Amino acid sequence: MPLDLKPLTALRFAAAMWVVSFHYWPHLAGVGIPGLVANGYLGVELFFVLSGFILSHVYLEGFGEGRFHYGSFLWARIARVYPLHIAVLAGLGVLAVAATAAGMTLGTGLVNWAALPANLLMIHAWGLAPAAAWNHPSWSISAEWFAYLSFPAFAWVGWRVRDRPQLAVIGVLILLFGLYIAFDALAGFQLTEATYKWGALRIVPCFAYGVAIYLLWRSGAMQTRMQAKVWSAVFVAMAVALAQADAPDAAIVTTFGGLILALAGLTSTGSKVLSGRIGVYLGEISYSVYMVCFPWLLMFGKATERLGYDKTLPLGLWVVLFLGVVPLAAVAHHLVERPARTFLRRWASQGFPIGARARNAIRPA
Repeated sequence: MPLDLKPLTALRFAAAMWVVSFHYWPHLAGVGIPGLVANGYLGVELFFVLSGFILSHVYLEGFGEGRFHYGSFLWARIARVYPLHIAVLAGLGVLAVAATAAGMTLGTGLVNWAALPANLLMIHAWGLAPAAAWNHPSWSISAEWFAYLSFPAFAWVGWRVRDRPQLAVIGVLILLFGLYIAFDALAGFQLTEATYKWGALRIVPCFAYGVAIYLLWRSGAMQTRMQAKVWSAVFVAMAVALAQADAPDAAIVTTFGGLILALAGLTSTGSKVLSGRIGVYLGEISYSVYMVCFPWLLMFGKATERLGYDKTLPLGLWVVLFLGVVPLAAVAHHLVERPARTFLRRWASQGFPIGARARNAIRPA
């Protein structure tokens, strides 16, 4: 099995809470939005780069050596993301029907039945949904699904440049900056702001960046524990400083690759930094944090409206909103995400639905 890179698992929680802070901060009364929080939407880019790195870590060598089974790979991805996605979608559907029966509305643009089929198929970030509806943050899961389907193309290129990792990183960064500039010029808004229309394109440069960073880490770019620790601190500081200063998105995203490289280097050099149980556990529930943050905001907002609050909340209630997403995510993780993933993988281990020949290729990424 591939080396368990626990610091990267912990990083997932930080990325999820960065996105949550972006969505929740405007509901805090009387406090301006810091640059770091205002750029919280880039937490999605951090997830995308992480995804490219981790999937390369787990599958790239098998792909290059002919041990990769596309069907089992996709089944593992479905087991990872689909059950919670469909559970949250179903929950919002029940709330929508109940609210309609009671003569209430859940919110402008939330319910769009024409967008439901694309959401069910996880293709609502491919330009195939008429509007941003239902659990809006799930557009990024649709983008991930696009990257999963096209993973053999990323792996094919990555395997052929595996011995030239520096060249791979430079090439991907040229692609990233070039695509960001071209998209802004053509579309009139930044690619990092794309969701249900261009989200599938948004993941491409970040996922490729993650693959290239994996190649750099695989080549032994981090040699010592001290080197990994120092560079981890440097890239955290750089990312925070650039985000706070509202630097160009491409510059901020560039730091994510260095951060992931350094954090992975902590484990490969034998360091236990950021490998504690709490951080790893929070990273494990990070997907649930991301998926339930919008329903929790919706329900909490409706509850506080009945208490006489409008769209903004005093600090005490806002802290309850912000921190409350974590225990709710833990419940979703233990009741839906983890048991469903385990069931689907066990089903696959018995030869269904991917076939017995591919069952041993399922990896717990």
